[in-house]
Amino acid sequence: MTHPTAHPLDLTVSRIIKAPRATVWAAWTTPEQLEQWWVPAPALSRVTALDVTPGGSFVTEYSEDGIDFSPQIQGCFLAVDQLERLVWTNALVAGWRPAEQPFITASITFADHPDGTEYTARAMHKNLSDVALHEELGFFEGWGTVTRQLSEFVETS
Repeated sequence: MTHPTAHPLDLTVSRIIKAPRATVWAAWTTPEQLEQWWVPAPALSRVTALDVTPGGSFVTEYSEDGIDFSPQIQGCFLAVDQLERLVWTNALVAGWRPAEQPFITASITFADHPDGTEYTARAMHKNLSDVALHEELGFFEGWGTVTRQLSEFVETS
C-alpha cells in the first residue's frame, strides 16, 4: 500500500506484514535474506557490504541476467534502532565519507501490529526535482514491489 506523506520531499510505501517484527527486521539486516527480496524480480540482488551500525556500509548490486552485476546502492547507515528503525543514505558511504552522487535518505520503520508488523519505507529527497525524478523512475512500483516481495518472503519463511 502507498500513501501520501506530510512532507512534500518524501515518498512513502507501507504495508502490514503478517510476520513478527523480529522476522521482518532479520530480512533487512541479514545479507542472505536481503538478497532474496531487495530488487524487483526477476532481477537479482547481491549484498556486498551490510554493516548495520551507524556509519556502517550498505552496498548492493543488481543483475538482470544473473551474470553481470552493476552497482545499485552505495550508502551508509545513519541510525539503527534495534527492531524499530533503520535510516540509511546514499549521500554518505561507510565511515561517514561524502558520496559523489547523493540522492536519498531512507527511513525504514517496524512497529508491532495486531496482524504482525507495520512496515513503512520513506524516501526523503533534497528537492522537488529529485522527488519528481524518483517518481518517474518508478518509486511506487519499485518500492511497492520490493515491499510486497519482503512480505511474501517473511510470511512464507
